[in-house]
Amino acid sequence: MRTRAFAYLRTSSAANVGLDKDSEKRQLATIEAYAARENVELVSSFYDAAVRGGDAIDARPGFAAMLEAIAVNGVRTIIVESANRFARDLIVQETGHRMLRDMGITLIAADSPDAFIEDSPTTVLIRQVLGAVAQFEKAALVAKLRAARERKRRLTGRKVGGRASIAEMRPEVVEEARRLSRRRPKGGKRSLREIATELANTGHVAPSGKPYHPDMVRRMLAK
Repeated sequence: MRTRAFAYLRTSSAANVGLDKDSEKRQLATIEAYAARENVELVSSFYDAAVRGGDAIDARPGFAAMLEAIAVNGVRTIIVESANRFARDLIVQETGHRMLRDMGITLIAADSPDAFIEDSPTTVLIRQVLGAVAQFEKAALVAKLRAARERKRRLTGRKVGGRASIAEMRPEVVEEARRLSRRRPKGGKRSLREIATELANTGHVAPSGKPYHPDMVRRMLAK
């Protein structure tokens, strides 16, 4: 089965856009020649005229239209004349390539088919920097959310976020466990396992349908 692909063209300067200019024609001719050599079917082409190579990929109207088309027709390959036609800025180039890769889309430069899969020192460095930035942003967000929860907890005096405790979900069970703990039978007090059994006898069981584990009963009584 032949690979189906879209051609993506970009021209930076408005001065190079127009019927009398050769930028668009040259790019498409290079892509078509590559497609013919590799037996690739070009389904359509998308063109961003007067869009700078440093502009973010997702801010380009032609590129956005191509992604919309990809979402509905199953094409998973994009061919550009060169890596610079995709993006001149290395950060934009690498982030755009990563975005496409994560979407399962293959990006090919017609003049250098290995351009987007080779690991040069520059691309490795960029990937490492991007990974560090992403990790920092995630850690900063987690810290920000944690601080917001702590402020709300101090203001309200209530727990904010996290998994709900059994006291919050089943207060009647906790109250019954405490009652059983206080009502000591003759000869001593009830063990945690005995309390769990008594709870089960009155219909209070764990989500599994079995009696509560003694450790869970201990937590109920510690609240």
